[in-house]
Amino acid sequence: MIARLRRIKSTLIFGGTAAWGLLLVSCVMVSRTTMMAPPQIPGATFVGSADCAQCHEGITSNFHDATHANLMAEGENAKNVGCESCHGPGSIHSQQGGGAGSIVNPAKNPETCFQCHLDKRSEFAMPYSHPIDKVGCSDCHESHQGDAVVGGGTNLQGSNESCLKCHDAIRGPYVFEHEAMRDGCTSCHNPHGTVNAKMLKARNAAACLQCHNQQQTVSGQIMIGSREHTSFLTSGGTCWTAGCHEAVHGSHVNSSLRY
Repeated sequence: MIARLRRIKSTLIFGGTAAWGLLLVSCVMVSRTTMMAPPQIPGATFVGSADCAQCHEGITSNFHDATHANLMAEGENAKNVGCESCHGPGSIHSQQGGGAGSIVNPAKNPETCFQCHLDKRSEFAMPYSHPIDKVGCSDCHESHQGDAVVGGGTNLQGSNESCLKCHDAIRGPYVFEHEAMRDGCTSCHNPHGTVNAKMLKARNAAACLQCHNQQQTVSGQIMIGSREHTSFLTSGGTCWTAGCHEAVHGSHVNSSLRY
């Protein structure tokens, strides 16, 4: 079983019948099997996902093709634990017929997500990040179906829609499109947080130079887009300041992405 966990990443299994059983995790962030404890609810025991489906069939019916379905631990000892991997043991919740306070709701508290996604905890602690107390994981991620990205992970238009729900001002279409928008907002931004303003993956002009490579045709000059940029790049600042390329997401008037 451990060997299988190493082959299939993000697979979890409960150890034994104890409610405090540990989860064995082969996480996408590491190449080794690690261990963690599932969320706990005082006095509650694990009942299995079949019990959850009695009330939440609309959610569980699509869960089989979700990335998070890899959290499902099958067998008598595990009681087909899947939902409870993130929501905690559900016996009390089931006995009470539902209700807040008897089950863990990751949408209200990201700590459950951070148990597996350790790198995201550190990113949200960066100087520039989305306010996790206002923008929860479930605002951008669908954990119960698909690959956990609203709109579908490889569907770039769909992933952009997650951002454009709040950042509607940059929605196109534009007469002159910045091709980076086709690759998705995350080609330039890390939505969880970075050390750079605007949550950019790279600082200032370095963000643009990831795609707009320097053409070294003349010694001592920096040619980008057939124009000499040496004075611009050495003066500091960014490509989208000082009247150069302010319309960085797209423009209706200028192919150099100016307003």
